Amino acid sequence: MTSKDDRGTEIRAYPDGPILVRGDFQLLDENGDPLPAERRTIALCRCGRTGIPPFCDGTHTLLRQRPAG
Repeated sequence: MTSKDDRGTEIRAYPDGPILVRGDFQLLDENGDPLPAERRTIALCRCGRTGIPPFCDGTHTLLRQRPAG
């Protein structure tokens, strides 16, 4: 029997949402330097409008809620 902690890393992309990374991982910047990821689950921005790159701050939900017309 394996526990949740033994499953490794899981990466899941959500439609119109972030990429969630769960498990043991190391997040690196474009230079290969580690970025702080203090949680075992992080959300990475895909819309490009976050205020805390590369992490998701929920801005994508505001983009979906634009009034029609």
